[in-house]
Amino acid sequence: MSTRPPGPDAMDRSNEADLLHDMVRIPSVSGFEAELAGFLAARMARLGFATSVDAVGNVRGEIGDPAGPELLLLGHADTVPGALPVRLSDGILYGRGAVDAKGPLAAMICAAARLGPAFPARIVVIGAVDEERTSRGARHLVDRMRPDAVVIGEPSGATSVGLGYKGVLRFRIDVTVPPAHTSSPDPGAVEVAAGLWNAVGVAAQQWNAADASLFDRVIPSLIGLSGDLRQAVAEISCRVPTGFDADRFLGGLPLGTHALTVVEQVPAVRSPRTDPVVRALSAAIRDTGARPTPKLKLGTADWNVVGPAWGVPTAAYGPGDSHLCHTEQEHIALSEYWTAIDVLAAALPRLAATVSAAAPAGGVPSRTGGMS
Repeated sequence: MSTRPPGPDAMDRSNEADLLHDMVRIPSVSGFEAELAGFLAARMARLGFATSVDAVGNVRGEIGDPAGPELLLLGHADTVPGALPVRLSDGILYGRGAVDAKGPLAAMICAAARLGPAFPARIVVIGAVDEERTSRGARHLVDRMRPDAVVIGEPSGATSVGLGYKGVLRFRIDVTVPPAHTSSPDPGAVEVAAGLWNAVGVAAQQWNAADASLFDRVIPSLIGLSGDLRQAVAEISCRVPTGFDADRFLGGLPLGTHALTVVEQVPAVRSPRTDPVVRALSAAIRDTGARPTPKLKLGTADWNVVGPAWGVPTAAYGPGDSHLCHTEQEHIALSEYWTAIDVLAAALPRLAATVSAAAPAGGVPSRTGGMS
């Protein structure tokens, strides 16, 4: 069930700052986003959005022409654990989530509110749940909608555009060997598991081109090693590039009779600089007098989940320094936050025009509306 008030509230810089401040004050660790979702549903309704909260807790606000192309602004409402004192000092807002990623989500809400109900496209803002753990909120959306273009709300910096995120392949190797005395020349299970971790490193080196960038490399990490002479477990996470063939990579490991279990696998995503979302954001950044900087991220985001499923123009954007994500120093400058609102408000009309011009003669592509 959605709600829409009779008339929207007006927004100015002070109200925009208050929205973000209120969002950061509401704790929303992954799995506990309900209070923030309720607050945002009510606040967006006052701004003129039709709002709802779906079955998994994603909060949705919709504004603009429902017959126009659908532009999705997909942020996330959750944060990592670790409460921080929330304070505003000299134009800097400190607190958990200020950067990752309440700043980007608040900027999306404010930009869409500025464009308003008369905007000639459907703007859908979603604060997804559980991005920091399993992307449960984004996975819920995959089969329930298909927008015409997507902006992923992640901190890129107000004058930068995110072109892609690496994928991840996480797996465990379970080793069991016959029991032997420590005086035996045969390796114990932990030694075998350590040797298989070394084999993963060698396989990554063989996969990577000598001149490949970090984004284009397989980057393995040993995240756990435990066991004894008889049984051991190695837990390994690999950050992987676009075009990575997990089956071929894992098939080349000298496992013998030892068991390998894939725990998590999401592909890398990357958009070209000619992508309509990238171009619209870049042009809007130029309007501010800055030169847009393209960025490729070594982590993952909800883009890794929805991008391969939807296959529509996509880029990541939002205020904040991503180096501050998950740290004890997380903070955001209100001046940068306000710049990001300006950029989004200028980019969305360009994007709507581009998507409309690219639509088939019968109108925009069909899609499933609403959330459940």
